[in-house]
Amino acid sequence: MNVIVTAIDYFLNWGRSNSVWPLTFATSCCGIEMMQSTASNYDMARFGSEVFRASPRQADLLICAGTITHKMAPALLKLYGQIAEPKYVIAMGACACGGGMFSDSYSVVNGIDKIIPVDIYLPMCPPKPEALIDALMKLQKNIRKESILNRANFVSKHTSYLKHDGEILVSDDDFQINYLGVEKND
Repeated sequence: MNVIVTAIDYFLNWGRSNSVWPLTFATSCCGIEMMQSTASNYDMARFGSEVFRASPRQADLLICAGTITHKMAPALLKLYGQIAEPKYVIAMGACACGGGMFSDSYSVVNGIDKIIPVDIYLPMCPPKPEALIDALMKLQKNIRKESILNRANFVSKHTSYLKHDGEILVSDDDFQINYLGVEKND
């Protein structure tokens, strides 16, 4: 049984790692660097990420490039929920990883990991296209190491962020996301 599962894992992960389709989600200056990574000088298509998708139902990678405000957090959560499993997240830029230079602001989320689980952090301001391609290659290595037997645990960790207990989607010490928007906790 273990030999069969290992063989299935190898072929499934090889196919998934070489065809990662990112979702277009750029909110600030990091988006320019993300666009540059698909241009002719860097050509991210060589690594299996040919086209940035405009629909979350066609993507399996969310590259969150830039600042996320509390008002934008429910939209990010909704997009993440619409991506089919298996789904992956790259937090691109200092703002997406920890608030960046806006971390003192009342309106900026200090890291998207408070809203959705992040697989790869890319904390530069702004990260160069080479760094994004390196992060994509590291994500591909992580995908190749996954097992379908452990996938149920991985999915349950990811979907725990999206449980609809009452009206609250995500609760934290700093803020709470509900269907009406984001409220700041005192």
